[in-house]
Amino acid sequence: MAATNIPEQSHAGKKTVFVVDDHPLLRQGLALLINQQRDLEVCGEAEEAQAAMQAISQKRPDIMIVDISLNGPDGLDLLKNIRASYPDLPILILSMHDEAIYAERALRARANGYIMKQEATEKVLIAVRRILGGEVYLSDRMANKMLQQYIGGSPAALHSRISTLSDRELEVFCLIGEGRGTREIAEELHLSVKTVETYQAHLKEKLRLHSGRELIQHAIQWKIDEKTD
Repeated sequence: MAATNIPEQSHAGKKTVFVVDDHPLLRQGLALLINQQRDLEVCGEAEEAQAAMQAISQKRPDIMIVDISLNGPDGLDLLKNIRASYPDLPILILSMHDEAIYAERALRARANGYIMKQEATEKVLIAVRRILGGEVYLSDRMANKMLQQYIGGSPAALHSRISTLSDRELEVFCLIGEGRGTREIAEELHLSVKTVETYQAHLKEKLRLHSGRELIQHAIQWKIDEKTD
């Protein structure tokens, strides 16, 4: 689906925001919130990565708000593609996923901030303005967690090991946690069954698990923890 065109009626001094999310109601809600601000306005919307990439060169937004969970290439893949073509374009990652895992991953991919969808709407505006001001935005909880790790604190063992997974390994782990079988995962990610089995072997090794059953149990528990955290 192509990006949604917003009328070209930018007011002088307003910073423009491009929103990428596969939920129309969330895009509309964000657009309504942002367009009510004196200093911000939405210049375009897209529900998937390809449409977003095509629209950036035309819209030239001042900042992107990108959801991680998109149909097709996900938000992290889009982030990496944007960085390859537009290295200085500010990007705020918006997600329902556990920031303890995904925020660090997003920052490593050179996002300028990470905010969870459960946060109050005014926090999105705070994040956007801070990033436009040259800062990196994280929740207070996540900033404190990363500071503790930096000064020598250690996170929970499983979360620590999960943070070492590659993006594709994490995708496979998440799908296992959703109860998907090997063949279903292969179809979902457009991979061969053998390749998925190789990823599963890497997961057991990295997470220090001894069997496929253990891998499934840990993946399901992690998904439960992610929803209730």
